[in-house]
Amino acid sequence: MGILEGKNILVAGVTMNTSIGYRVAELAQAEGARVVVSNFGRAMSLTGRIIKRLDPQPPLLELDVSNDEHLASLAERLGEHVDHLDGIVHSIAFANPETALGGAFLSTPFSDVGTSLQVSAYSLVSLTMACKPLFGDTASVVGLTFDARTSWPAYDWMGVSKAALESASRYLARYLGPEGVRSNLVAAGPLETIAKKAIPGAESFNDIWAERAPLGWDPRDLTPTAKAVVALLSDWFPATTGEMIHVDGGLHSTGA
Repeated sequence: MGILEGKNILVAGVTMNTSIGYRVAELAQAEGARVVVSNFGRAMSLTGRIIKRLDPQPPLLELDVSNDEHLASLAERLGEHVDHLDGIVHSIAFANPETALGGAFLSTPFSDVGTSLQVSAYSLVSLTMACKPLFGDTASVVGLTFDARTSWPAYDWMGVSKAALESASRYLARYLGPEGVRSNLVAAGPLETIAKKAIPGAESFNDIWAERAPLGWDPRDLTPTAKAVVALLSDWFPATTGEMIHVDGGLHSTGA
């Protein structure tokens, strides 16, 4: 019997088998969960193909977190597949790589900043509230971040957006805790995902982690991060909320 036995989980943001969300969905199923996944637009076809590798193949919903109609209908569409929801995985982020990443920080137009903040941070709240009608006595919301307490080379407005995400998670914990909803984040080290490849100069992160992570770090291994997400979705962290769990080989704990 797995630690998610009988639970229904939405994993938002599954594109490829190199996505953290995909590995989370895979492990969540192995631990007994019924999983629903989402993506939108042209990426839907990629997601549809890749989830055929999962057993059972999870339902796929179209969800653009910047689309009010998608959010307004989400609970009803989820209800076609599950009668309640125990957890949400927020594996969603976007910033224009040409203007908001790679060193263009000082000249990024607000239109691109606003998009990054809406998709990468505000959506944690809007997605949670869209799903809230399906929550029971307890629920767990888990998001993914790249520790935004400091600045990183080339990360720029995505770093600002992740800082906003981290703050938003704490406020979700404050406001929804009395209703039994936990909100936590997993701060992963650099992983070879589509999102990372979109960041100009992100390969430099691998050198930083190779040199400084006390436990070492394999940027191709999604499992440690996915295991942390699954653990937070389970009942094994019943009194933990507003937290950011580091899965980064310990680099966050080191100085120069």
